[in-house]
Order: sequence, then C-alpha cells, then structure tokens
Amino acid sequence: MRLSSIEWTDVTWNPVTGCTKISAGCKNCYAERMAKRLHAMGSARYRNKFKVTLHADLIDAPRSWRHPRVVFVNSMSDLFHPDVPLEFIQSVFRTMVETPQHTYQILTKRSERVREFAASLPWAQNIWMGVSIEDKRVLHRLGDLKHVPSSVRFLSLEPLIGPLDNLDLDGIDWVIVGGESGPKARPMKKEWVESIHAQCDAAGAEFFFKQWGGVRKHDTGRELHGRTYDNMPFIGARQFEIPLVQIALP
Repeated sequence: MRLSSIEWTDVTWNPVTGCTKISAGCKNCYAERMAKRLHAMGSARYRNKFKVTLHADLIDAPRSWRHPRVVFVNSMSDLFHPDVPLEFIQSVFRTMVETPQHTYQILTKRSERVREFAASLPWAQNIWMGVSIEDKRVLHRLGDLKHVPSSVRFLSLEPLIGPLDNLDLDGIDWVIVGGESGPKARPMKKEWVESIHAQCDAAGAEFFFKQWGGVRKHDTGRELHGRTYDNMPFIGARQFEIPLVQIALP
C-alpha cells in the first residue's frame, strides 16, 4: 500500500506493475517515468522497469489494512493488460470482494478486455470500474464500460487532449477531468472542460476536476469557475442498489 497524492483516492495498490502504450493518452505516461526512477533507485518491484510484472505476493495485502480506505488498483499498470491472465485478475477480484470495508477503483484503457471478462468476475458493491478517454478517437471505451455490471461506472478524461462534446453519460456515475502535467504536457482548453462539466450537470453524473496540468501543475491549480469540484459517488451506506453478481472463482 502506498499513500496517494492523487486527489480522488486514498491509497494505491499495485499487484501488477508495468504497461505498454495503447493510445495517444499514453504518450507521456507518468507511471513509466516513475517506474524508471524506481528502477534506478534499486527497487526490487521495478527490476523489470516498465515491463508488465505480476506481484502475486501483494494480492492479499488489503486484508491486513485495519481501516477502510478508497483504493486505486494498479496505478502503475493496467489490470486488464493482455499480459495479465484472467486467473490473476480473478484473484485480485476475490480479495476485493472479501474486503468489503474498502472501496476499490479500477481504471483501464483495455475496455474490450473488461467487456470480454465481465461475466467471469464478481462485481461486488465496493468495486468501481472506470475507463480512460483522452479524446474522441477512443470513445468506444465508453460503450464497452456500459456492458460492465459494476456498482459505479466512471470516466477518467485525463490527460484531456481534445474536445468531448457529445458524451453519452447515461449509466455513468462519475467523471474525472484533468490536464496533462510534466515536462512535455499537452495543453487542455478551458472550453473542453466547461463542455464536460455542463454535460455532467445535464446527465446527473458527479464531476471531479483534478487539475489544469502543465509543466508545473501546482502553478495552474485545479479551480474552475473560481472553485474546486471534488464530487464523488457516495461511499459508505451507498445509494447504488446493484446486487453482487455471483461468480464461482477457481
């Protein structure tokens, strides 16, 4: 477990590390930069740098956490990467199902694989599923997400590198928006953010504005219309009444 600086979660849990680029949003991947840094520091977890690596010894880690937490699953990878076997994904889901005190947030760019495996996974109330969408070229990920029976479906529109003016947010509970940060950050236009905010209002989806981004993201901040937007789906005694899909895992 690692305490997180990501504004919309408490901690990160990485039973998988490493990934490969799949679309334009991956161009300046922060996780790849961090993995290289950790490798240079001698971290055993990153002995393979950013090659996909399974850490079976970390699968049970959340069982030992005493207090309820909001957990971002695989901030340093993608649980649904094609190099991660279904059996390993199922073992991660088993831990999540059996630790209902925690709320788990899974984010992927491999939406087709989530849709393919959805019927083979137990979608407990405490498991949220999201997809990353950086511009209109990958809008198919939104359609795939709608076939996943998770209690909360969410979008991470970060890094937002193009307009998304006609999102079908029916069935989407939460939308995170953020600009790219770091030395090669691509700019995000204010009108793109305002359009998404208006669409969330119209659809009743919670809106979370993470950052404007840029080379020094702390200088640009995270205010929109003179305020911050930190809305999230309700955690705890939840308003979502989707039942656990019963799947027998091996």
